Amino acid sequence: MSTFVVVGGDAAGMSAASKAKRDDPDLDVVVFERGEWVSYGACGLPYYVKGEIQSLEDLVSVTPEEFREERDIDLRTGHEVVSIDPDGRRVTAEGANGEVTRSYDHLLIATGAEATVPPIAGTDLEGVYTLGSMTDGRDLREFVSRSRSAGTFEQPDRGPACRFLETCTAPVGIVGGGYVGIEMAEALAANDFEVHLFQRGDRLLKSFSEATSEAVADHLRRQDVALYLDSEVEAIAGEDRAEGVVTSDEEVPVGMVLVGTGVRPRTRLVEDTDIELGPTGAIATDAYRETTVPDVYAAGDCAETEHVVTGEPAYVPLALTANRHGRAVGQTVAGDPAEGGPIAGTAAVKAFDVEAARTGLVGDEAARAAGFEPVTETIEARSRAGYYPEGGTVTVTLTADRPSGRLLGASLVSEYGEGAVHRSHAVVAALSEGATVADLENYDLAYAPPFNTTWDPVLTAAKVLGGKL
Repeated sequence: MSTFVVVGGDAAGMSAASKAKRDDPDLDVVVFERGEWVSYGACGLPYYVKGEIQSLEDLVSVTPEEFREERDIDLRTGHEVVSIDPDGRRVTAEGANGEVTRSYDHLLIATGAEATVPPIAGTDLEGVYTLGSMTDGRDLREFVSRSRSAGTFEQPDRGPACRFLETCTAPVGIVGGGYVGIEMAEALAANDFEVHLFQRGDRLLKSFSEATSEAVADHLRRQDVALYLDSEVEAIAGEDRAEGVVTSDEEVPVGMVLVGTGVRPRTRLVEDTDIELGPTGAIATDAYRETTVPDVYAAGDCAETEHVVTGEPAYVPLALTANRHGRAVGQTVAGDPAEGGPIAGTAAVKAFDVEAARTGLVGDEAARAAGFEPVTETIEARSRAGYYPEGGTVTVTLTADRPSGRLLGASLVSEYGEGAVHRSHAVVAALSEGATVADLENYDLAYAPPFNTTWDPVLTAAKVLGGKL
C-alpha cells in the first residue's frame, strides 16, 4: 500500500488528503498537525473577535472526527513534524507520547505561514497579540469579553478607567494597515474600543490602488478610527503589559496592541534538506506543486507559485490558492496529475461599510517592476441605474501595458454591497486569458437596473483607459 504523508492540517493539507483518499481509497493517508484545529477558516477570525460569529467551532469546515471516521484519514493532531529525511523517505514528529517516525511514498508540506512581528521592544509584553491562528482568535475574543464584563478598562496616563457605556472609548493600538489591521479595526470599534491604527507607509492597503487606499482611509476616519500614516512604531511601552505605542513623534496610551504586519512562509522544516526556497523566500515548486526533491510537494501559504500576469514566481498567501493547490496535489498523488493553476493575487477586504478588491498588477510601480510600460486610469461610476432608488458609486482603477494593450490589473472600491468585489471577477477572467483592454471593453456583462448600469463600471473604466492607450 502506498503512503501519502501530509504535514499541516489546514486548507492545503486537508484538501490534498481528502482528494487523494477520495480518488484512491486504497491509499494510506497520514496527516500530522501540530495544533488541535484542522480545516478551519482563519479568514473568519476578525468576525469571531467582533462577535458576529459566536463559536470558534463555526469556523471549522470538517472536524477531526469526520476526517478519521468518515474519510478514513489517519489524522494526528498534537503532532509537530520536526524533521524530514527525503533520502530515507520518512518524517519524524513529536507528540504527547514521544516521537513518531513515518515512511512515505509521497509527501506534502503544507505548514502554512506565521505572523511576522517587527523587531521592536515590547512585543513580548502581556496584552500584545497577533492574529495568525485559532488560538490567537480565542485569546483576542477573551480579551474583549474580559474588558466588557469587567466594566472598566485601564487607560494608563488617561485618568479614571473608562466605563463600558454606549460612548466608551477604550484605547487599543493596531500596528499594520493591511487586511488584518483593517478588519480588526472594525471588530474592535464594534466593541466600543477607541482604535488607533499605525501604518509605517504613507497609505493603507499598499497592494491596492491609491484611490482605493484613500477611500478606505477616509471611511475609517469617519468611523472614528485614528490613523497614523507614515508612522514608524519604535516600541511598545510598558513594564509588564502594553501601555502605549511609541513612534518617532509621540507615545499613544493604549491598553492592548494587535500586531498585524503581515505573514511569512513557515519553511524552517526544509532548511536542512535539498528542498529549495524560491526567490520569494517560500518553497519553490513546479506547475504540479512538486518541489526540487522528487515526490515531495508544497502547497498553501508556505509555497510560492506562478503569477498569471508575469509568469514569474509569486508569494500571495490566500485561502483559495491553498485549497485549489492542495486539491491538485491530492489528485496528482492519486495518479491523475493536476496543476491547480497560477494565481492573480486576487483579494478582497471589508472596512466597516466599504468593500475593496484587487487583482493582478495594480498601479504603475508594480507593473514597471515587472518589466511592463504601464498606463493607469481611475474612474468613478454609478453602481446601479441612475433612476433606480438605491445604489452608490464604484471607483475602478485599471492598469495596462502601453505597447501591447494587455490588461495587467485592477483595484476597485465601493460601499458595502455595491459590487466592488464581485465586479473584480470579470477582471480576473480577463487576466487569466491574457486579454487586452479592448477585449475587456467588449465583455458582455449582465445589466438590470437593480444590479448595474448599462455600461458596468469595469467596462466604463476599460473605455476610458482604452482611449488613453
